[in-house]
Amino acid sequence: MSHPHPELTLPPALPDGALRVVALGGLGEVGRNMAVLEHAGRLLVIDCGVLFPEDHQPGVDLILPDFEYIKDRLDDIEAIILTHGHEDHIGAVPYLLRLRKNIPLVGSRLTLAFIEAKLKEHRIQPVTREVREGQTATFGGFECEFVAVNHSIPDALAVAVHTAAGTVLHTGDFKMDQLPLDGRITDLRAFARLGERGVDLFMVDSTNAEVPGFVAQERGIGPVLDQVFADSTKRIIVASFASHVHRVQQVLDAAYTHQRRVALVGRSMVRNMGIAADLGYLKVPEGVLIDLKQVDTLRDDEIVLMCTGSQGEPMAALSRIANNDHKVSVGPGDTVIMASSLIPGNENAVFRVINGLTRLGARVVHSGNAKVHVSGHASAGELLYCYNILKPRNVMPVHGEIRHLVANAALAVQTGIPADRVVLAEDGVVVDLIDGRARIVGAVPCGYVYVDGSSVGEITEVELKDRRILGDEGFISIFAVVSSADGKVLAGPQIHARGFAEQDAVFEDILPELTAALEESARNGNSDAHVLQQVMRRVVGRWVSNRLRRRPMIIPVVVEA
Repeated sequence: MSHPHPELTLPPALPDGALRVVALGGLGEVGRNMAVLEHAGRLLVIDCGVLFPEDHQPGVDLILPDFEYIKDRLDDIEAIILTHGHEDHIGAVPYLLRLRKNIPLVGSRLTLAFIEAKLKEHRIQPVTREVREGQTATFGGFECEFVAVNHSIPDALAVAVHTAAGTVLHTGDFKMDQLPLDGRITDLRAFARLGERGVDLFMVDSTNAEVPGFVAQERGIGPVLDQVFADSTKRIIVASFASHVHRVQQVLDAAYTHQRRVALVGRSMVRNMGIAADLGYLKVPEGVLIDLKQVDTLRDDEIVLMCTGSQGEPMAALSRIANNDHKVSVGPGDTVIMASSLIPGNENAVFRVINGLTRLGARVVHSGNAKVHVSGHASAGELLYCYNILKPRNVMPVHGEIRHLVANAALAVQTGIPADRVVLAEDGVVVDLIDGRARIVGAVPCGYVYVDGSSVGEITEVELKDRRILGDEGFISIFAVVSSADGKVLAGPQIHARGFAEQDAVFEDILPELTAALEESARNGNSDAHVLQQVMRRVVGRWVSNRLRRRPMIIPVVVEA
C-alpha cells in the first residue's frame, strides 16, 4: 500500500491528460469532508463540510477545510458536488461561497433545500442545479453520473466522475440497508455497470471499516423506540442529528401510537424538519406536532421533545439541558433517548452529558444499552461486496480516522486488489491518476481553519494552546509600578489569580522575593519595563511550579512612573 510520507514536497505540475485528487479534509478525521479533482486546468469539488471541535479546542465553534490550495483558482472551479445534506459534508459551503458566490452547487432535492436554508442565514443567494439518481450532468471536462446510495439521511448520492484521464467513483457516505425506511437502496446494479465500464479510482467511505459484518437495519429501531415509549411514565426527550429525517419519522410514529405530542427543540431541528415535511420526506401524523410553547399545557406523559445534541456539543440543546442551562428541564422519571452512535473524538463530551442527565434523575437510553440507533456507514462486509462488484483498478479510502482508512485499505487488498494500487493518503496529500495508475506525488499545506464567533481563520494553534492553559491551569496577573529614573519599585507588586483553589493571600510569601528580584535587576542597569516583566514572570513561574505544581499563564504588567 502507498503511504503518505512526512517528507512529501509540493507536487509537480499536473501532466497533460492526467487527473489529480487532493482531499482538503476528511482523511484522518471524521468530518470536514472535501475533495478537489483537477483535470485539464479545471477543478471539481466534492463536498465541503465542517468538523466539530473537541475538548482540547476551547472556544472554537467549527473547523473548516483549508481553502488555501484553491484560493487563487476559484474561477477554475466548475461546480461543488454535494453528496448529501449532513453538516460534515455541506457545513463549510457558506465560507467557500464567501470567496466566490456563483460557484454552482449540485445535489439532490433535499440536499439543496438544506444548504439553501443555511445560505439564507449567511445572506448568500446560491446558483444551484438539482440532480437525481440515474442522471448524468457535465461540468466542463467532468461528466458526472449520480447513483442512489442509502445513508442516515434521505436523498444521498454517490458520484462517478468520467474524464479523459479515467473514471473516479466517490461513494459519499453510504451503507447497504436492504430494507430502508424510504425504500431507496444503494444501487448496486449501477455500481456493477460502472465496474463493467471500468472504475479507475474508487474513493470509498471508511468510517465503519473496522466493524465486521453488516450494519443493522433502520427499521429494527422502531420496535425498540415503541417499547421505550411504552415503559415511560413521564416526559420523553429524544436527541438526534438535526438532519436525521428517518429517526425523527420513527419518533413521530411512536408518539402517535402512544398518544403523545412532539415539540421540536432547537433552531436547526425546526428548520430542517420543516423543510423535510414541506418536500414530502417527513410524514407528520395529524395532530402530533406542536409548538414548544404548548408543552406547558400538557401532562408529562403526553410530551415528547425532539432536540439536537446527541454528540455532546456544548451549545446544543441536550448539553444545555444536562447543565440546567435551558428552558427545558429534566428530572426524576423523565426518559432521555440519545438516538445516535458515538462519533470518534466525541466520547468524553457524550459521557459528560449522560452523567449530567443521570445526576438530574433521568433515565438515559443510548446505543450502549439499547438498540436506539444504527450507523449510516457501511461495515466491512458491505465494503467487501462493493470491492467485488466494482473490481476497481485503484482504491483510495476516504472519510475516517487513520485507523479506519488502514482497515478499509486492508479489505481492498483481501479482495485481490494489488497492495500497490491502494493509496493511503491524508489531508493535503496529492494523488495523480496517470495512465490508469494512482500514485502519491506530493502534498500541499492543509491545516485546520477555526471559526470562533465571527472570526474565520484568525485563531492559531498557539492561541488554542493558551486557551487550554487558561482552562486547565488558570492564570496569574502581576502588577508593579517602578521609577523610570532608577527602576525602584514604587507600588506593588500585586498578584491576582484565577482558576486556583487558593486565595490570593497564598502569594504573600513570594512578594518579598519578587520585590528583591525587581530591585536587583534595576541595580544591574535593567530598568526597561519589558525586562522587568520577564523577571516577574520567571520568579513567580518558578515559585508556582515548585509550591503549587501548576503551570498557569502568567501576565506581568510593569508601569513606569
